[in-house]
Amino acid sequence: MLGGCASAPLASLDSAVQVVPSTELPQPDTASLSVPSRPYVIGPLDKLSVRVFGVEELSLDVQTDAGGRFSYPLIGEVQAAGLQPSDLARQIETRLAGNFVRNPQVTVNLTESVSSLVTVDGQVKQPGRFPVIGNMTLMQAVAVAGGNSEFAKLDDVVVFRTVDGKRYAGLYNLRAIRRGNYADPQIYGNDVVVVGDSQARRLFNSILQATPLLTAPLIILAQN
Repeated sequence: MLGGCASAPLASLDSAVQVVPSTELPQPDTASLSVPSRPYVIGPLDKLSVRVFGVEELSLDVQTDAGGRFSYPLIGEVQAAGLQPSDLARQIETRLAGNFVRNPQVTVNLTESVSSLVTVDGQVKQPGRFPVIGNMTLMQAVAVAGGNSEFAKLDDVVVFRTVDGKRYAGLYNLRAIRRGNYADPQIYGNDVVVVGDSQARRLFNSILQATPLLTAPLIILAQN
């Protein structure tokens, strides 16, 4: 079925979309795995050095959890994910100054980062960016985002990947993977997973009108 789709006239498809004659997304190269230079924001499982000038008992090393949080003396849980270290330092200063420390001077430095992250969005319970640890699969990526929501469309799961400057997209069916119809695909750093009906899924509409009964993943080149 997929082979027939791959040989269909491209004139019938969106001019920006090309079917790839494969059931697997290409593996990313080293350049595609690297994160472009930009101001660093704290993420899950990052290790941080928090120092409060003149207050030794509040100067310590911490690690954020999978949700980008950590516990800090006196002020409790701190949500660090998405903040730059300087922003986090100001937040801690403000919370300490409220009741505990007079004129606190806080510095935060990143000591270790998990740079390989996957973005999981759409109909999942906890959308966000999560570390790719070990050999992560698509099912595992959805699981770390809290699993699919109650009414998620499990046959509409799109994985975006950039390889050698080209943007690929793969359409997967989580129910088919659970049944063992085909393998649970590998997920890499910088992949974007979108669960459920979305603009991402609509990239495939013209193709699916011709081949509505897919028995394998559908891979397209979405951007040359």
